[in-house]
Amino acid sequence: MAAKLKSAVLGATGYAGFELTRILLRHPALQKPLLMKRETGSSGQDLAEAFPALSGNGGYPLEPFSIEKLKQSGVDLLFLATPHDLSRSLVPEIVRSGIRVIDLSGAWRLRTESHRAVYGFEDYDSKVAHEVMDQAVYGLPELHDADIAGAPIIANPGCYATSVILALAPLVRADLVDRSRGIISDSKSGVSGAGKDATPRTHFVSVADNLSAYGVFKHRHLGEMLEQLGLAPEELIFTPHLLPIPRGILSTIYVHLSHTMTAAEIESCYRKFFANRRWVRVFSPPRLPEIQYSLHSNFCDIGFCLADDGRRLVIVSCIDNLLKGAAGQAVQNMNVMYGWNEAEGLQ
Repeated sequence: MAAKLKSAVLGATGYAGFELTRILLRHPALQKPLLMKRETGSSGQDLAEAFPALSGNGGYPLEPFSIEKLKQSGVDLLFLATPHDLSRSLVPEIVRSGIRVIDLSGAWRLRTESHRAVYGFEDYDSKVAHEVMDQAVYGLPELHDADIAGAPIIANPGCYATSVILALAPLVRADLVDRSRGIISDSKSGVSGAGKDATPRTHFVSVADNLSAYGVFKHRHLGEMLEQLGLAPEELIFTPHLLPIPRGILSTIYVHLSHTMTAAEIESCYRKFFANRRWVRVFSPPRLPEIQYSLHSNFCDIGFCLADDGRRLVIVSCIDNLLKGAAGQAVQNMNVMYGWNEAEGLQ
């Protein structure tokens, strides 16, 4: 039997980090992952203290993070479920140590400086940061699996970005969208997409029985959509909304087609683009995806409705923001990196 891979997770106490840890614990090609915390000092804290659902299963100690500890433990692959600026500061040294990285933050997703400016990164060494950026691959396997396989750094996509890019890529790449008419994405996410630390916007009294828009024209995931789809800023309007549910994303996307088409032609375009892609499900009209269909799975569900004029198209795309939008996609990327079945550990 081949030796099992040794992985580690920094940031397992967050929502995405916890989901990631649960998947890694059951993955047949992995040893039990090393779980690490940002705080220095002694060991002793257990992940079950933050997530009692793990209680009684043998213990999941959280070790203080250090690159030396990673080396001593024989870690091959490190998952970062950490704040963007922390990932930005840690990755250069980790990569120099020979450890591969899958980063769930936005630290290495954006190549265009104007898009990256939304994060306000202050790199200690800009030359090193550019060198690391050149090695990073945007971790959307349906678009970049060949590059992911050999990459030292995978920049796991944002959750909103995943739902929108996968919905639009088949049409944009086939030049079927009239970009001069603009594209609109009206996207809605459950509260877990905002992270575990509560803010005034995410407190129960603010979210319950409510629906609110935020980050209009300024959301961090917009740059990913523009870069990956090759769109200019004026060609896409993206508006995110906060839903009063724990998890899940639904993006409703409005496009004008470059010429008159039939529903069968649209469906064929999607099915050819995603042929043999395990984690994208294309729905035949008139059926449309719903959040409940993709919850607790790594699927991106895509459906559409074509107007009678054959030119106006509404696309609906749904994912679980903590899985295909974060932890599940990270594991899918790992599977691609090591030549395993993309569904390994995710079924």
